[in-house]
Order: sequence, then C-alpha cells, then structure tokens
Amino acid sequence: MASPTRLTGLDLVDCARANAKQGIETAANLCGYGSDLEGFRSQLKQACEHMRIEFHELGDLIKDQPVALSLDGVTVEPVPPEEL
Repeated sequence: MASPTRLTGLDLVDCARANAKQGIETAANLCGYGSDLEGFRSQLKQACEHMRIEFHELGDLIKDQPVALSLDGVTVEPVPPEEL
C-alpha cells in the first residue's frame, strides 16, 4: 500500500530498500512520491547521505548482506553467526 504522505529519512530508506527490486516507479509510488521520480531520487539521496549509505541509484539499496550503520558515533552492525 502506498504511503499517504512523502516518507523521509530512515522511513524513506527502509521503504525504498523494501521495494527496490520492483523498480524506481513502484518504489517512488509506494514511498509517497507518486510519479515525482526526481523528488523521490533527491530525497532518497539526501537520506542516504545522512545515514552514510553510499547511494548512486536505487539498485545500490539491494544487498544480500546486512549493512552497518553509524549514528551519532555509535556503530550498529550485525554480529556474524560464528561470533554468537
């Protein structure tokens, strides 16, 4: 279901990542940007930069491996199974 408002920040990145395999048109629509692909791309790039996620195109968000995030000096990353 499409968001009734334009998502921003972490919500936008999460929505875009979840829908990236369906293409930019679908992702933009489901994230609340309708057919405004340039607005979607611009806000997504800004959100990714803020989260220190390298972003050049929507496909950059499709990854099989978990991503480590650094927020306010705290690094959050998954623990490899062999370390559990």
